[in-house]
Amino acid sequence: MSITQQYLLDTYRAQRLGETPPPPPGTHDWRTARELRGYWQFRAVVAERPAHGRLRRALGRLLHPHPRSAC
Repeated sequence: MSITQQYLLDTYRAQRLGETPPPPPGTHDWRTARELRGYWQFRAVVAERPAHGRLRRALGRLLHPHPRSAC
């Protein structure tokens, strides 16, 4: 069953029972993404790691490796 079919079934059931219909799929996606980002930042602070810029630094190390000294 797809998300759309489940949504239509839940909407029909809510209408028959006189309840409020569920929100359409995708309504709260951005809010959920922001909450997850905040949770990851919180976990980084609790683990005493930098909370910002970790992904960009890691990608920078992969894409632009610094040459090691010959010493």
